[in-house]
Amino acid sequence: MADQVLDAKGLNCPLPILRTKKALKTMETGQTLEIQATDPGAVKDFEAFCRTTGNELVEQGESGGVYTFVIKNTA
Repeated sequence: MADQVLDAKGLNCPLPILRTKKALKTMETGQTLEIQATDPGAVKDFEAFCRTTGNELVEQGESGGVYTFVIKNTA
């Protein structure tokens, strides 16, 4: 279970990433954020986001058109 959940369903790039960045700033190092998105482009976006920011993409999946990502805050 993630420490915080961000509902980004119905939002298109770059809004899910921007909201994720904002949410991570309020979280402590080591906490996890679960993001739920419906934009298929979010898969590559979150992989790139974690690669460039150093945050850890702990988990990702898709169910019923909803993409779920769990990111560990390493900042």
